[in-house]
Amino acid sequence: MVKFMQVMASAPGKAILFGEHAVVYGKPAIAIAVDRKAYIQIQKRDDDKIYVNVRDLGISGYLDMFNDEIIEKNGQRTGILKYILESLKVLGIHHDVGMDIKVDIKIPIGAGLGSSAAVTVATIMAVSKFSQIGLTREQISKYAHEVELKVQNAASPIDTTISTYGGAIYLSKNSKGVIPLNIGENIPLVVGYTDTRGNTGKLVEEVRFRRDTYPEIIDPLLESIGTITDEAKIALLDEDEKRIGELMNINHGFLDALGVNTRELSEMVYLARSSGALGSKITGAGGGGSIIAYCPGKVSEVYSTLNSTENAFKVSISRKGVEEIV
Repeated sequence: MVKFMQVMASAPGKAILFGEHAVVYGKPAIAIAVDRKAYIQIQKRDDDKIYVNVRDLGISGYLDMFNDEIIEKNGQRTGILKYILESLKVLGIHHDVGMDIKVDIKIPIGAGLGSSAAVTVATIMAVSKFSQIGLTREQISKYAHEVELKVQNAASPIDTTISTYGGAIYLSKNSKGVIPLNIGENIPLVVGYTDTRGNTGKLVEEVRFRRDTYPEIIDPLLESIGTITDEAKIALLDEDEKRIGELMNINHGFLDALGVNTRELSEMVYLARSSGALGSKITGAGGGGSIIAYCPGKVSEVYSTLNSTENAFKVSISRKGVEEIV
């Protein structure tokens, strides 16, 4: 039974500080929620249709829950609609009640900043409220990861976890649940991103292929990235600026070795360092997308330099994860 005629929810994007790709294989990772969000608004329709409008991307379409497809779609990049379709399916939603679903995404798309996870998490929150399904944050995170696995074929839980809980987290396969990291809200970070977009699912599969082809080479790389992440956790808690920067630079080298770097990303990484960043690396899947720069005392300089050649924003940690907007 639907209680609300309209609900709205939001969820933040993310930036991975350490451990991307290795986290897929059970190694630890450190991520922060960034103050760039996805917003989902659901209104009851007079019919039983489910219509989605992603205004920022000029994409819209009806979802056919029975035949598991998107119909009467407008726009080319329908990937976001797939995440919403799977989010409804994982909650067991059918055509019992019609919905108008409006999506606003204030996160750069395909830039390794967790836009799909934020949309998925916010959708699950909004639909659960609209349909009076009581979910804990743990359940929202679990369902959202299932959706990303279904759409991408392979996905780390870190994007959906940080989007659900917010703040800064340390995530490890060996950890019991999420471990919050008490690091400063004003950590001096800048994100730079290109107009070239990476395909997360494809990049994860490419790394998997390299690992299957060269296990004796790639497995030690992944293990080393895990070790870097554990060292970085200590450095972040100790606010050891020099060590944080050094570890970030080493982590970037390993990501380059995994084959997920590009010329554009590499140029931004070194441009950030030459502008004063103590450390900079790819953040997210790579193959286009984004870098993150750690720049104590040099945030404005690094931001200005990156923004003059590509796109950049100063990072503010979103302490709140997914939430209903009332």
